[in-house]
Amino acid sequence: MLTITPDFKADSPRRWAELRRRGPVHRIRLETGLEVWAVVTYEAAREALAHPLLRKDSTPAEAALAAAGFTLHKPGVGIGGNMLEADPPAHTRLRRVVAGAFSPRRVEALAPRVREIAAGLLGALAGRYEVDLVTAYHAPLPIAVIGELLGVPEEERAGFRTWTAAAVSAPSAAQREGVRALNACLESLIARKRAAPGDDLLSALAAGGELSDEELLGTAALMVVAGHDTTVNLLGNAVAALLRQPAELARLRARPELIAGAVEEFLRYDPPVEQASKRYAAEDLTLAGQPIRRGDVVAVMLGSASRDAPQTDDGDPGLLDVERAAARHLAFGHGIHHCLGAPLARLEATIALGALIERFPRLSPAVALEEIEWIASGMMRGPVALPVRLS
Repeated sequence: MLTITPDFKADSPRRWAELRRRGPVHRIRLETGLEVWAVVTYEAAREALAHPLLRKDSTPAEAALAAAGFTLHKPGVGIGGNMLEADPPAHTRLRRVVAGAFSPRRVEALAPRVREIAAGLLGALAGRYEVDLVTAYHAPLPIAVIGELLGVPEEERAGFRTWTAAAVSAPSAAQREGVRALNACLESLIARKRAAPGDDLLSALAAGGELSDEELLGTAALMVVAGHDTTVNLLGNAVAALLRQPAELARLRARPELIAGAVEEFLRYDPPVEQASKRYAAEDLTLAGQPIRRGDVVAVMLGSASRDAPQTDDGDPGLLDVERAAARHLAFGHGIHHCLGAPLARLEATIALGALIERFPRLSPAVALEEIEWIASGMMRGPVALPVRLS
């Protein structure tokens, strides 16, 4: 049985392509030892993500999850009480409470501030010859944006990158500590927002009275994790792809109006969330011809499914094409759990990539591309560090 390893994740686009050639659904073992049904093709992934019998209620699979070290959702332990881990009707209610904050109109109003943050970060790099883009640019930008949106004081955001990266990794002592530290930070912040509300989203959610204490904490934690970690890796994957294919980078440099559309191509080509949050079979079912038993765990591999998505052009889906028209993908999921923050991620990526390419037109890799270290476990895909030369 195939086991996901750090070597697999570093080379996952090619490895998923091999699995797709063999069929849409495969039994694999995750890094933790948990056996899951991996869904790797586009059509099967859409079916799984919208299947009424594949739910977020992990009760049928609790024994298998506990044996593999996964933390069951208990108050104060995991990132529980949030819409990502809820089924209707709880999911519907939780999503409704925060949906307005991420509407296209509200997100577009953030554009001037995102541009200001990007310009400030890039300005701080002026005169430097070599930097790690992940720590100098890709991480600080979305952390600043989500921090301001939620009303997190700047001095309290320092741990967000470490905590959230740990929270979405495979179960381990470091993962549990990351969740604990993030929860502790947010619990303290929520208490202060209740005592002295500000003009920010977290204050509004705390004052609204629609969320229980656990739901408020879980929602805040989800917004911190999903509101920045995905964008960090979207930017990292995009720049890594452009460095591997400098002709595509040159096209964006010559035609910056392509960048917004190119973001969709980056999402298709190498999405930041490689594996959707797990689903659990509430009853026996059949998925893409494969029998699934009650209690089985299903993992939809968004990275693989997006590469398999049918496109409107005749281009090779295995190649990056920044001029691909309306690239189709599943990077933000499908169905009721489609990512609520998708408009914000698109906005941040479009502004951040455009500003980077304009400010540093001679961007080039500072190490052999084969030496880039990739996230070794968990849901995400992205470079741990991305050393580049700016001039």
